[in-house]
Amino acid sequence: MNYTRKRRDILYKGVVFDLIVDYIEYPSGNGSVREVAKHPGGAVVVPVFDNGDVLMMKQYRYPIDEIIYELPAGKLDPDEDPEDCARRELEEETGYRAERLEKLTAFYTTPGFCTEKLHIYLATGLKKLESGQQLEEGEASISIETIPVKKTLEMIESQEIVDGKTIVGLFLAIRHVEIRDSH
Repeated sequence: MNYTRKRRDILYKGVVFDLIVDYIEYPSGNGSVREVAKHPGGAVVVPVFDNGDVLMMKQYRYPIDEIIYELPAGKLDPDEDPEDCARRELEEETGYRAERLEKLTAFYTTPGFCTEKLHIYLATGLKKLESGQQLEEGEASISIETIPVKKTLEMIESQEIVDGKTIVGLFLAIRHVEIRDSH
C-alpha cells in the first residue's frame, strides 16, 4: 500500500451494501478520497441440463428499469459458504436442485469502487423440486427459460444477454464442460 488512511466515514449502512468514504494520504503528502461500496459478495449458478440446455431467468431490475436475462444468483448471508448460497439461490429462484456443483471461479465485479466478489458454480444433474420456486416478494417478476447453450452465445453477441456475471458464467461453463451441440 502506498497510502495512509487518515479517516473513514460510513455514510450509509444498507441492506445490500454499505457506503464508505476513506480519506487517504500518499507518501508525497497529497490527499485523496476513496468511495467504496462494501458488499458481502454472492454466488452465481450456471444450471446446465443433461442435453446441454441452460436454465436462465428473466428478471426486472429496478436500477436499470429493464427486464434482463440472468443466471440464478444471490447475496451471501453473514459467514455463509458460497456453495451453500449457490444451492439455496438455485432452488429458490428456479425450483431446481443440482446433484453436482463445481466451482468455476470467483471474481470481483467492479474493484474500482466495490468489494463485491462473486463465486461462480456449474450446476449439473438438475432435478425439479415439487415445491417449485420460492420467490421473495421482490423477485415475483422472475420467469424461467431453458435456452440451448449455442443460442446463449448468440444472445450475448446480440446484446440480449447484458448481465456481466451471466456472461462470465456462461463462457466459463462452456469452457469447463463438454456440452452436446444438439441444438
